[in-house]
Amino acid sequence: MTWLEGNGRDKRPAGERLRELLDRDEILRVPGAHNAFAGMIAKQAGFETLYISGGAVTASLGLPDLGIMTLDEMCNVVRSVSRTTDLPLIVDGDTGYGGVLNAMRVVKELELSGAGAVHIEDQLLPKKCGHLNDKRLVEPQEAAAKIAAAKAASSHLVIIARTDAAGVEGLDAAIKRANLYREAGADVTFPDGLPSAEDHIEFAKKVPGKKMANMTEYGRTPFFTGQQFQDMGFDIVIWPATSIRAAAKLFQDLYGHMRDHDGTEGFMDKVMSRAEQYDTLAYYDYEALDASVARTVVPEYGK
Repeated sequence: MTWLEGNGRDKRPAGERLRELLDRDEILRVPGAHNAFAGMIAKQAGFETLYISGGAVTASLGLPDLGIMTLDEMCNVVRSVSRTTDLPLIVDGDTGYGGVLNAMRVVKELELSGAGAVHIEDQLLPKKCGHLNDKRLVEPQEAAAKIAAAKAASSHLVIIARTDAAGVEGLDAAIKRANLYREAGADVTFPDGLPSAEDHIEFAKKVPGKKMANMTEYGRTPFFTGQQFQDMGFDIVIWPATSIRAAAKLFQDLYGHMRDHDGTEGFMDKVMSRAEQYDTLAYYDYEALDASVARTVVPEYGK
């Protein structure tokens, strides 16, 4: 069934569906999807929730992850991934795109776009990836006010409070901030940039409620599996930007091959076939909606 026909959609709000997934005993494993097609492929692989990374989306726009992207640009991606996958999405809300009122608008716009959760962090603009150096933090009470406002604006969206304090003020400060944000109304806490299993375990022991971990590559956190994060006491793990990094590496290889070989012959074993692409897109289901469109016959490769 296609999106135009309703896509077999679960009509419950995305936040409600996400809470149902979080109520299970097993950790929720959430890959990043930087666009709708990546999201469709992740759904085919069996994932039930997707993550929309600010860093991945800004990279796809040719921008650095420094808080330059607008809310409308993020919502465009969220809408396209939501409608094509019908999965509850966890969305990177950066700093809430401004102050308290901005954070409230973020919640409303993301709910309208189909999101199931948003995380808002306690950095000052220009913000940086939580695994990088020299981040600047807002005062804890100011960050808590944003979380409280976001929670007040939410009709179903899961509110995740991210703290970047561990790399700036230390683990104890991150724990203190996370508990403050929980008191302000956060449904989930998210300590970014923890450098060890011991830090994750300590955080999980001292911060009640649901917790999210970030398994980004090339950061401060060593490689851990979803099961290891669960054993440490976490309920969600995201792999935020892996999809765009994998795609970018393939782009590098493809364009280098085209330059060196004056074409794409000899590279096709590394790419999705036209038939696989059409199957993923439900191409024939869309065709079937309009009797005036002749059914496409995929050419046999190499003939």
